[in-house]
Amino acid sequence: MAEKKFDVVIESKYNPLDFHFKELLRYRDLIFLFVRRNFVAQYKQTVLGPAWAIIQPLLTTIVFSVIFGNVAGLGADGVPTFIFYLSGTVMWSYFGSCLTNTSNTFISNSSILGKVYFPRLVMPISTVFSNLIGFGIQFGMFLCFIIYYLFTDSGVHVNWMICMFPLYVIQLAMLALGFGVIISSLTTKYRDLAMLVGFIAEMWKYLTPIAYDMFKLHALAPGGKLHALYMLNPVTPIINGFRYGFLGIGQIEWFYYGIGWATTIVIFLIGVLLFNRVERTFMDTI
Repeated sequence: MAEKKFDVVIESKYNPLDFHFKELLRYRDLIFLFVRRNFVAQYKQTVLGPAWAIIQPLLTTIVFSVIFGNVAGLGADGVPTFIFYLSGTVMWSYFGSCLTNTSNTFISNSSILGKVYFPRLVMPISTVFSNLIGFGIQFGMFLCFIIYYLFTDSGVHVNWMICMFPLYVIQLAMLALGFGVIISSLTTKYRDLAMLVGFIAEMWKYLTPIAYDMFKLHALAPGGKLHALYMLNPVTPIINGFRYGFLGIGQIEWFYYGIGWATTIVIFLIGVLLFNRVERTFMDTI
């Protein structure tokens, strides 16, 4: 009698270093289905629909330009205040939305996860990709403003460092996914953390040079007392590098950028390991 072969074998044996990446590839169609579901659900029953992907960063940029740029004088010198704040807002919007949405993976999808088997990591990965659609819309808007400022001789200078842009996006996705699944894994047992996610994301934003130019603050600028500690935030070198490439302002500190990548990889691996461990028993605690 021929031995039966199965496509998927569910075992009780647990290997913490088994990331199931091959299995994720087999479920790539499911990932795309969840991406479509997430994007449609986000703008369902809204009047303006996907236009909110443009309106939200524009409103945030206007507020930052007025309060932090014109009133507090914390915008960058040499480039228009608007494009300075728009550059930081667009990048942060992607990271912040990925972090917030992936941190609710188990709780928001418990009704699906308890009915059928599929690699649980599909859910947060699909969230990262669905947010990438909105980010693509926002980045397209950002490029339109960049082109406008280039033709108006406003001090914006695009240079070859824009080639680093795909790496910045990948790093933000990995970092948000890592932190998000860590929080999601912990909230299955400690629901209080879900209440703190918004606060953590907001505090993190103000510890990153989104609403101000760090080079105008002596304590945070190179050589300042808090510079080394401030640059350990892995998002900071990304924002600085993005602005340097597209606006031609600031500088890239490769040492801290390398530390940021090391931190990102560590956080990502810890998140996946913890997620794989919690997914086996989360239905008992959620």
